[in-house]
Amino acid sequence: MADNLTESRIVYFFEAVRCGTIRAAADWLDVAPSAVSRQIGLLETELDAALLERHARGVRPTEAGQILIEYFREQLAHKDDLISRLQELRGLRTGTVGVVLGEGFVSDVLAGPMQHFCRLYPGIKINLDLGSTNDVMRRISEDEGEIGLVYNPPGEPKIVSRAIKQQPMMAIVNPKFIRSSKQKTMSVKELAGYPLAATHATYGTRQMLQAVEFAEKVRLDPVVTTNSINILKQFAKSNLGLAVLPAFAVTTELAAGELLAIEIDHPILKKAEAHLVTRAGRKLSVASNKMLQLMSSQMRAFR
Repeated sequence: MADNLTESRIVYFFEAVRCGTIRAAADWLDVAPSAVSRQIGLLETELDAALLERHARGVRPTEAGQILIEYFREQLAHKDDLISRLQELRGLRTGTVGVVLGEGFVSDVLAGPMQHFCRLYPGIKINLDLGSTNDVMRRISEDEGEIGLVYNPPGEPKIVSRAIKQQPMMAIVNPKFIRSSKQKTMSVKELAGYPLAATHATYGTRQMLQAVEFAEKVRLDPVVTTNSINILKQFAKSNLGLAVLPAFAVTTELAAGELLAIEIDHPILKKAEAHLVTRAGRKLSVASNKMLQLMSSQMRAFR
């Protein structure tokens, strides 16, 4: 094992794992695949440990490789801490805030905290990336974003919730939608009788519907499955059937009278929650802390 670790080589290894193949990492880094393989080989020699397992579909880290990835992510977090302190000295004149969020939070973020933040700190750049519930949880835990907005996430020890608010799942329909029942609330049995549009299984909204199916032994069989909240809204607006979403995801449409939200009478759907999350143990930049405060105080999802 060499006395020194050439840290620049870790980038090649990290990107190979992140991208899944040597070739994809080479494309991302804009170098030849042989250069990536060579740097990883030299890194393995320095550490006297195999870092990658090669298989038919690409590469994955060994146990030693996983330890190195965790080390690299910690170094990136330390770099962010340094930038945060420098930002504070500069009085928040420059910097970047990384937010990963579910699509249902978009209008809520843009209508409230984003307007306030951009007015107060015009020199700070905001990176907004959309993702499913699983995507948001993974990217925040792997430091690909500082702040996450996620609906009804699974428990994850690497993630801490900074704000939580109960936001029930509602049946979202066109105001002209014709129901078979005159009740104010909708039962799961009634819900199952209408055409339904839903997200894919990696989204918290769909995971809750699956939990209801299991608990009640009913089948909620969507006629449309999508990764777009906007498509769910348009499905309901077109009176093709209904979607099941929290009311904050359709605030604008509800206010305009374009959609109607009907309470669904089921404890699982009533207890759904919106979460504002960060990675456990991560020290946020000064700018990200300001954004976090504005989100928790100004977003409808947390009021």
